[in-house]
Amino acid sequence: MKKRYAVGSVAAVGLVFILACITVNIYFPEATVKQAAEQIVDEIQKKAAEKAGQEPVKKISALPRAAFFSFIPAAYAQEETNVSNPAIRALKDSIANHLAAMMPSFAEGRVGLTNKGLVEIRDEAGLNLQDKAALRNLVKDDNGDRLKLYAEVAKALNIEASQIERIQKIFAESWIKSASTGWWIQQEDGAWVKKS
Repeated sequence: MKKRYAVGSVAAVGLVFILACITVNIYFPEATVKQAAEQIVDEIQKKAAEKAGQEPVKKISALPRAAFFSFIPAAYAQEETNVSNPAIRALKDSIANHLAAMMPSFAEGRVGLTNKGLVEIRDEAGLNLQDKAALRNLVKDDNGDRLKLYAEVAKALNIEASQIERIQKIFAESWIKSASTGWWIQQEDGAWVKKS
């Protein structure tokens, strides 16, 4: 009888040990988020450029080398990711309006794009109090909308809220990639550089 309890106890302890070693790996659709981020950022940039009366940043399509040698048409090779709902559309419009208003500030180096997918004021020198307040409010409103956008994208893709920081990082890469030459961007280590 004691042997049976001993064997059962050892088996139970072993099972608990095995289960304790298993880590839960939460699925994160990184490729889907990257594609959604590129589409959303591209659309926002185009709308903002139109509103500001500027030429949109030309996006060069980067097809993988294999696509040139493929017999399958490119339209079938990559599935279109369309992440959209009324909240996302409204946020894209709002961010495009903010971006259009901030384009002179980006060009002058007053604001820059952070490595967290947000906008940060870098230099207020030469601005009067009214202009400083207006710029701060604009940046605050824009960052609020960007954070809401990232949360809405997570919701639309059924990604847990705990993963929103990963979504922000992916969007940050897209914002920085699509930034105009001369805009200030924040590198991974936190250093600021002008985009060349």
